[in-house]
Amino acid sequence: QVQLVESGGGLVRAGDSQTLSCAADGPTSSNYAIAWFRQVSGKEREFVAAVSWTGGSTNYADLVQGRFTISRDNAKNTVYLEMNDLKPEDTAIYYCAAHLWGLGSVQKNRYTYWGQGTQVTVST
Repeated sequence: QVQLVESGGGLVRAGDSQTLSCAADGPTSSNYAIAWFRQVSGKEREFVAAVSWTGGSTNYADLVQGRFTISRDNAKNTVYLEMNDLKPEDTAIYYCAAHLWGLGSVQKNRYTYWGQGTQVTVST
């Protein structure tokens, strides 16, 4: 089992950068792939980025490819999402999720554990 806590959200302007953190608490947290999803009220939760449990592979949604970077620091049990050149359409609640022995799937039903989310708001 792993518990996830997101942090780093807030209000930024278009073009700014922001980094989200996902702290994983659990004795086997390094065995989990971690993904970021986001959701806007009234819409489906969508995949953003994922990193495999080894950290050796990453996966990105087309909408964020080249702007967002996911990384993990297993020594700190933390996964980061660095977001650059933010756009108003990036505004959403961002959730991190964990998948045991995962390789970075885009499918949210692969992820067993979820954090509570952190709000990111990008103004024009």
